[in-house]
Amino acid sequence: MAEMDRLRLLAVLLMAATVIAAPTDCACDAGNPASMAVRQCGLCREAEAQPVDKKIFFLKDANPRKPNRWLALPRAHVGGNHELNDIGAAGRAALWTAAIGKAKELWGPEWGVAYNGAQVRTQCHAHIHIGKLLKGVEEGKFVVISNPSQIPSRPGEGLWIHPSGTRMHVHVGEQTTETVLLR
Repeated sequence: MAEMDRLRLLAVLLMAATVIAAPTDCACDAGNPASMAVRQCGLCREAEAQPVDKKIFFLKDANPRKPNRWLALPRAHVGGNHELNDIGAAGRAALWTAAIGKAKELWGPEWGVAYNGAQVRTQCHAHIHIGKLLKGVEEGKFVVISNPSQIPSRPGEGLWIHPSGTRMHVHVGEQTTETVLLR
């Protein structure tokens, strides 16, 4: 294959990878039913179906390949890409507290929670994955915290959390994080 053909092929592959890794286009608008019909607005539709006074709710993950997973979601919608960062400190602390509580209820001391980064999320509405932490996944950089209000919020980044004695490790700076949880 000629060098020029290889360069063209490489350029096409790089463009395809960029499209695949592009963040979800979050144009979900509860006032516009047509916008809510697209796949990436599925969790927004679920949030709209909840009672207005319910701040946080849980859903069993609908993906048949993830039979052991649950999701924690805020009822409220936030603009743009529905980042946890845009919810506000008190709302984030409440959501993390609820997610961790549900994780402990389901998995005891083997719990884990994860929030995927903006580049890999396929659903607009902010949500936290709840599951059993896989053995042997502890690596990378992490922050040690004592309570959910200390969980860092970094726009666009994913993170995952698990217990460590009486404290928690928050692994930061990642995109795909839910893979540390049992499917």
